[in-house]
Amino acid sequence: MTKDPRIQQVPRGRLARFGQFGRLAGSVAGGMLAEGARRLAEGERPRLREMLLTPANVGRVADRLSHLRGAAMKLGQMISMDAGDLLPPELARIMARLRDDAHHMPPSQLNALLAQEWGPDWRGRFASFEMQPIAAASIGQVHRAVTRDGRELAIKVQYPGVRESIDADVDNVATLLRMSGAVPKGLDLGPLLAAAKSQLAEEADYEREGTQMALFGRLLADTPEVIVPGLDPALTTSRVLAMTFVDSRPIETLETAGQAVRDAAMQTLMRLVLRELFEFGVMQTDPNFANYRLQPRTGRLVLLDFGAARPVAAGTAHGYRQLIRASLAGDREAVRQAAVDAGFLGATAVDRHPARIDAMIDVILGELNRPGLFDFGDRRFVGVLRDEGMEIAADPAAWHAPPADMLFVQRKISGTALLAARLRVRVDVRTLVQPWLGDPG
Repeated sequence: MTKDPRIQQVPRGRLARFGQFGRLAGSVAGGMLAEGARRLAEGERPRLREMLLTPANVGRVADRLSHLRGAAMKLGQMISMDAGDLLPPELARIMARLRDDAHHMPPSQLNALLAQEWGPDWRGRFASFEMQPIAAASIGQVHRAVTRDGRELAIKVQYPGVRESIDADVDNVATLLRMSGAVPKGLDLGPLLAAAKSQLAEEADYEREGTQMALFGRLLADTPEVIVPGLDPALTTSRVLAMTFVDSRPIETLETAGQAVRDAAMQTLMRLVLRELFEFGVMQTDPNFANYRLQPRTGRLVLLDFGAARPVAAGTAHGYRQLIRASLAGDREAVRQAAVDAGFLGATAVDRHPARIDAMIDVILGELNRPGLFDFGDRRFVGVLRDEGMEIAADPAAWHAPPADMLFVQRKISGTALLAARLRVRVDVRTLVQPWLGDPG
């Protein structure tokens, strides 16, 4: 029988995981030498970044992070989503594999982990437990099970060693980014790395995630358009999360639905983001498309994965409110100032590249204030933003690290916009956000 390449033992010790990064660095270095030799033979003078960020090398990174799983793969997913339209298409396609190409544990490793969490007789709790996962992601994999009393559950099981390897994985990925030249040497990543480690540690605590899932269930009890699975606290531990199973399909299947259906589903998600930001004061900040599902029978949206739920600071919400008000008013100067005040932009970048920043603001204002519905599927304006942004990014002195809290919120907003673009939805943005803008005084 041919072994399924997607079933692989998860490296769990620090040395084992460090060795995986060492192998990755070695293979990437070999790829760089080969690419450099090829370019020299063709009469080119190769640049370090061009040799490093070849499709072959990016593929090596994606494959190794998929094998490592845990924080390493999670950070790779975040990079692939947050880069959005900024990555060259061929590299974006490779990195996108990290969003849906996780390996899963062999049955022996799964059985040992469940015995550790539930005791050696854990199978006696269930009428059936499917050892083949129905989903596999960066931190854990999900199994379908039926309890002795007939309840159908989804059981999320955390990969071994994930929690213990977070700090080392984050530091190793940061080292890869620095080696790539993607991060200026003078940019202080310390606060962002500390925030990433803290966030990932929270995501690796399944008891905390269960509490957040129950909280969102209460917050959205008055919203019949969405479903939040119910928590089974008796079977939930810090490494195993048990919840009601909800039959659903990927939200991307809406791509073939009619325009009205796509628009309605996306408006539901956008209203949710606005409520999280301006009403709830807590946001599920992971916009991975796999966290949104569709219930075929009812058309309701199923919300999954609350490990990245976190409080939203009042100052962050205020900053977004000011930015949205200025944008809808078409006031370029107010947008620029609101972006600096909120931490989106650094004052140095504004001082050094005022014309480019104003050009980007003008493009955004032109799109937002165009009469009629906003067409998220029309991405023609993105090229201008990318070109101007890359020119600014080429100046290391203009680099700016926004506050971590804002980065998490913006990640959710940007990911939601990417999904809207994927589904080609059309939305009356002005009407949608108006209830949340309040009194400008």
